[in-house]
Amino acid sequence: MILELERVTKKYGEKCALNGVSMTLSEGIYGLLGPNGAGKTTMMNIITGNLKPTAGNVRWNGEDIYKLGWEYRAVLGYAPQHQGLYDAFSGRRFLCYMATLKNIPRREMKSEIERVLSYVNLTDAAKKPIGAYSGGMKQRILIAQAILGDPKIVILDEPTAGLDPKERVRIREKIRDISGDKIILVSTHVVSDIQSIAKEIILLKNGEILDRNTVPELCTKYGSANDLEQVYMHLFGEDEHR
Repeated sequence: MILELERVTKKYGEKCALNGVSMTLSEGIYGLLGPNGAGKTTMMNIITGNLKPTAGNVRWNGEDIYKLGWEYRAVLGYAPQHQGLYDAFSGRRFLCYMATLKNIPRREMKSEIERVLSYVNLTDAAKKPIGAYSGGMKQRILIAQAILGDPKIVILDEPTAGLDPKERVRIREKIRDISGDKIILVSTHVVSDIQSIAKEIILLKNGEILDRNTVPELCTKYGSANDLEQVYMHLFGEDEHR
């Protein structure tokens, strides 16, 4: 499995959000780190096909994702940081709706929904309306819908935002558990959530890849004594870290 970005550029008027980004991803977990405005969300929206690049190409196993159309979307799972949810829907009904959109066969739907509810620890809250969920619970239901149907590419934008420390650890370990046969790209400001599970870290700044390597290699290069958080603060400044 190969996901490729080839000289991807995205401009909004005169502003260049991404500038000639090229990278190749295979199975494993990748951390996407960078300050606010670095282009992380733009990159994720281009990878998911929600946004077309101004120039460049995105390919899945050598095929252009826009030509693949539904065939590409069928292998994709995406959990945005902010998304309007149907507050009147129960958690289970929302997942049923998303499973229908993903063309998950009806005979498999119930077991698949129970699987992802358990994954994000929401089984007991599945009958409650989403409008009654806390911010952290809403974040978890977004993660649940992203992994419905066992996608091969999973894009997670700030997946632990709003979660308490125990849930953050739990979600982090669950991400590790499913990573064997998937490409997982995790954008986060919580460096500790990705340091121990990432195959590689992609550092993005001003719409360009500043660096890309394993955690030990980055820590050695920037002299941070195996602390990725120090690398982040060294490159992007303490004011950008949260």
